[in-house]
Amino acid sequence: MKLTDTRKIMKKMEKALDAKRYEHTLGVAYTASSLAMSNGINFEKAFVAGLLHDCAKCISNEKKLEICNKHNIEISEIERKNLCLLHAKVGSYIAAKQFCISDRDILNAILFHTTGRPGMSQLEKIIYIADYIEPGRKHAPNLPKVRKLAFQDLDEALLKILEDTLGYLGSVGGTIDPMTKRTYDYYEAYMRIEKRQED
Repeated sequence: MKLTDTRKIMKKMEKALDAKRYEHTLGVAYTASSLAMSNGINFEKAFVAGLLHDCAKCISNEKKLEICNKHNIEISEIERKNLCLLHAKVGSYIAAKQFCISDRDILNAILFHTTGRPGMSQLEKIIYIADYIEPGRKHAPNLPKVRKLAFQDLDEALLKILEDTLGYLGSVGGTIDPMTKRTYDYYEAYMRIEKRQED
């Protein structure tokens, strides 16, 4: 599927997702394309990645597990305990196989949109941030601040989201994927070095 076939992707996503998830998906796609435009990134790629980031979200946990086992997709210990976390890995697989997305950057943006990873590309950061700040989000910590920050500095926004996510999950006893902590540690150190170089 070509990147220009966004209408086809939208129609398929509308069928594959429930109404609330589809509304969120559109919010992420449009927010991601806006962030991409403001950062000189290909906004069409950002729109497609946004449309597909949750393409596996409404698949049953049993089906997600079945897809991973069948196609040798690695499952971490955390994911085995909380199968809904597999939607990013399965989503990246579905984007490649069912939507014929071959762009590695788009596939990685889908793959890492819930945990982040050290050394993210600009597109990966954009999808991660857009997923957090899209207009339908109401209850994420520090939303007004993060929304403003997102259009000023992607790295600052990313770090703030990671910090707030870890803080929230820690306070409610939620499952923290080790990759999220590694990503936070990486960008916290990166931003410290950046600030030191500016001084």
